[in-house]
Amino acid sequence: MKNVTLVIALFSLFACNQQSTTLAQMETPKKLNQNNEQVTVMVDVSYSLSAEEIKTFITDEHAPFFFELEDSGIVRFEWFMNEEQSTATLIEVFENAQAFQELGGKVLGSPINLRFNELFKREGVTVLGEVSDEFKAKLQPMNPAFKTYTGGIN
Repeated sequence: MKNVTLVIALFSLFACNQQSTTLAQMETPKKLNQNNEQVTVMVDVSYSLSAEEIKTFITDEHAPFFFELEDSGIVRFEWFMNEEQSTATLIEVFENAQAFQELGGKVLGSPINLRFNELFKREGVTVLGEVSDEFKAKLQPMNPAFKTYTGGIN
């Protein structure tokens, strides 16, 4: 019985120690007013199809397409919907401007982008972060708002 108690105590100690190490490893120091070079793109859209059809496109076609891209530099790619208003927002976060520009160069005019344009009416596009003037010109048909980093916590 003493051996079982000892094993349980050692296991508990090891598990707690391992958990605190993992938490310590996961903690990253906050930085004040230091640009992390990420580029965030927010695309607000409306749609006329059923919410179920839109969800199917998002979960079965759009998200998997971007998930499978090699070395895409995508940090975040998430959809949010308001079914009552038939609107949605796509949030894309890229490691840096180069990753955004490389992926954008591949996707603009692609079949997935053409399908996107068939399903959605773009209500607004906001690009947050530093983007080259050349790439801004390529995005101009979408009439995006460009905003550069000012400050904050990251």
